[in-house]
Amino acid sequence: MSDKFEEHRRLLFGTAYRMLGSVADAEDIVQDAWLAWHRTDRTAVENPRAYLVRTVTNLSLNRLRSAQVVREAYVGPWLPEPLLTSPDIAEEAELADTVSMAVLVVLETLTPTERAVFMLREVFGYSYSEIAEVVGKSEVGVRQSAHRAREHVRARRPRFTAKAAEQREIVEKFRQACLGGDLGEVLTVLAPDIVSWADGGGIVTAARRPLHGADHVARWWLGVLAKSQAREGAMRPAEINGEPGLLLVHNGATVGAMTFEAADGRITALRVTVNPEKLRGLRA
Repeated sequence: MSDKFEEHRRLLFGTAYRMLGSVADAEDIVQDAWLAWHRTDRTAVENPRAYLVRTVTNLSLNRLRSAQVVREAYVGPWLPEPLLTSPDIAEEAELADTVSMAVLVVLETLTPTERAVFMLREVFGYSYSEIAEVVGKSEVGVRQSAHRAREHVRARRPRFTAKAAEQREIVEKFRQACLGGDLGEVLTVLAPDIVSWADGGGIVTAARRPLHGADHVARWWLGVLAKSQAREGAMRPAEINGEPGLLLVHNGATVGAMTFEAADGRITALRVTVNPEKLRGLRA
């Protein structure tokens, strides 16, 4: 039983990360779960995996409820923390989808309980009775929460998304156009109604409101890159949150991450995280 926690550590981190959208908080939750596990009479635990997922979910619920106040006072757009992932994850469509930046952003709009119910039901396949035990609600209440959450996510998640290979090609075109400093080339890669969000947290200079429209987004990004002293190495391809993205690099250090939504050969949404407190998940 002593090795059971380590056996499930990655699963537990993934559970907490999906719940919280924060690498730092997810790591804290896993550590708290480890402490709780070692205080438990493990000989009485019939299903360690289920027990640990339940523990992490409850700890995450408590953290999520307290985090809401902090996020309401956050400077500029709040984005989930980017996470470097293996290229292999893109082949597992369900797994990649549940950590994609677009879906994590949608999950942020659910209540903490709805988020927990959605994750336990849609990702882990828990029964309604099992979820009711975890979140402390009736089975009827859990079914209602699951339905609301499922409909909410379905209505707001991207309806048309490029496959990984296609998105990788689109992102590379965007990267080359930006590095070439050609406004016209950048515009050909952006959808006319693109929206761009930048999360600097008030620590790093970033647009504090979403940017709308291809021309606005293109000019803003070319202006940012024009200030880079190492333009050629300023944007490096990487798998971020299960999808092709770009790391922003300055003087050899990773200073941000760009994630994308793409459809019909163009980028429809662009999210950029440059808050240095949110870059822990970009370490190799």
